[in-house]
Amino acid sequence: MALTIGDTAPDFEAQTTEGPIRFHEWIGDSWAVLFSHPKDFTPVCTTELGYMAKIKPEFDRRNVKIIGLSVDPSDKHEQWAQDIADTQGVAPNYPIIADSDFTVSKVYGMLAVSGDAADRTPADNQTVRNVFVIGPDKKVKLVLVYPMTTGRNFDEVLRVIDSLQLTAKHKVATPVNWQQGEKVIIAGSVSDDEARETYPDGWESPRPYIRIVPQPN
Repeated sequence: MALTIGDTAPDFEAQTTEGPIRFHEWIGDSWAVLFSHPKDFTPVCTTELGYMAKIKPEFDRRNVKIIGLSVDPSDKHEQWAQDIADTQGVAPNYPIIADSDFTVSKVYGMLAVSGDAADRTPADNQTVRNVFVIGPDKKVKLVLVYPMTTGRNFDEVLRVIDSLQLTAKHKVATPVNWQQGEKVIIAGSVSDDEARETYPDGWESPRPYIRIVPQPN
């Protein structure tokens, strides 16, 4: 079964390029981004892993841990990391899960297979192109699934995390194309009377169901 928003992210033990982990313990009190890859030495994924290394400080600033996954063993990951450094200008500075037995891919609903990962091509594993954002409560907050031919937009993932973290603290929602610092919408679950307690100066209301206010601090 594919995971959906609100599900508990499955816990697992795995070997990574930074040693063994138990996933929930590794997340701790942080947020997490798990992004998966169908095979090592694939061109689009090479660019993605390099870009994530470059913008890792942005995730750190938001208390978000990042972790990759590829359906190959750790020794292949280490060789691939050198290619990433040579071609992208920076090597992965975060762990990459060695999912050569498909354990994580299967429990996260990305594959339903068995056998030797070395016998499979990237096309065989093309459904392993996902992004999962997981909260400190270990619940899935976002699921993105990309085709092999389209590189992922990790700037968008940061934008969504900004929205998720804001709306986790305040009873608001963020409108289309919202960016940090822009106006937000009072959540529909908040009555007008409740809203006046938080926003005594009122709000913009082009329609009764649309209540626009400055972003809470």
